[in-house]
Amino acid sequence: MITQKFPSLVCSALLCASGVASSHASAEDTDTAQTFSSAVQNGDLAINLRYRAESVDRDNLSNDATASTLRTRVSWQSGNYRGFSAMIEMDDVSAIGQDNYNSTTNGQTDYPVVADPLGTEVNQAYLQYGNGTFKATAGRQRIVLDDQRFVGGVAWRQNEQTFDGYRFRYGRDGALQLDYSYIYNVNRIFGEDSEQGNLEGDIQIFRTGYPLTENHKLVFLAVDLQLEHAVDASSRTLALRYSGAFGRVNAQLGYARQTEAGDSGLDYSAPYYLAELDTDFGPVNVRLGYEELGADNGVGFSTPLATLHKFQGFADQFLSTPADGIEDLYLGAAGKLAGGTLSATYHRFSAVETSADWGSEWDLGYSRKLTEQLSATVKYASYRADAYSVDTDKLWLMLTASF
Repeated sequence: MITQKFPSLVCSALLCASGVASSHASAEDTDTAQTFSSAVQNGDLAINLRYRAESVDRDNLSNDATASTLRTRVSWQSGNYRGFSAMIEMDDVSAIGQDNYNSTTNGQTDYPVVADPLGTEVNQAYLQYGNGTFKATAGRQRIVLDDQRFVGGVAWRQNEQTFDGYRFRYGRDGALQLDYSYIYNVNRIFGEDSEQGNLEGDIQIFRTGYPLTENHKLVFLAVDLQLEHAVDASSRTLALRYSGAFGRVNAQLGYARQTEAGDSGLDYSAPYYLAELDTDFGPVNVRLGYEELGADNGVGFSTPLATLHKFQGFADQFLSTPADGIEDLYLGAAGKLAGGTLSATYHRFSAVETSADWGSEWDLGYSRKLTEQLSATVKYASYRADAYSVDTDKLWLMLTASF
């Protein structure tokens, strides 16, 4: 099994890297991190506090949800010792005031879901080695790739998604980049006390990025999920993404194909398409886009490792792709206002395989930095259902302090 062989390969790679670092330590390394104790003493401690009030109104439930939670994050990053460093990060999510909501673990199923369960967890804990253009990381870590459509951290939720495994990166900005991860467990946003809290199996992620010219880049991504418990969610995704600038217009184009993998009992081959343009009109940035998650044999294209809240509307009505797929045609604008950023986006959702109109949504947001340590965010989402889900309104008020 790959799960048995991989740790020994990682240890060998790290030991080899350590030998290289020992014999080729730069003058800067020698001056700043000669001993292990100095690496510990030069470590950085950071504290992040994020308070959020979230309300949800769904037409199919008589009770509205009100969640008032505080996430306390304490992080420690060591200094560098011969290319090695370590990181540990703890998160605690506590209720402040009202907790009339379905956290997915508190049993309050007569309220709408706000997926912010209470509890304390290790968010990150890893050992890292870096030497010039090469970096290796072993342990629990954050992995965020490109726009997070396929792999991300779901950082919007109070309990972030992180990955247990090994990651190897080679390259630098403006040149060829190679990135490979082997993951044996995904720590999902639902927390370790939830049946949905972990996604275990053999997960391999490979990404390579190549700059075609100064303003044009091509990225290839492969995500292979062979899951132990959610067997039918096992899949293999191959994706290609282009980004480029044509004067004042920025373009994003994407294509992917997904099939079943591992021991999945499904049989499908579903496509993914993306086309997006944005440009500035004075102080306002305008974006027009089309995204399609297709379907085949009643199975929709899925992205279970993604930061789903970023896509298809803030109301989170399409966290699971419908069996007939989904088309998202969207138009958005963002600009500076009163020292902050105001944004508005309209989505129109429809089915891929049929003529059904799923619904539409307006998303509004305003964020502003109040001081060097304190920032505030207000967001509102209004989804109006046609043939999918029910009318839903969500409102968020958030304060974040970093020290």
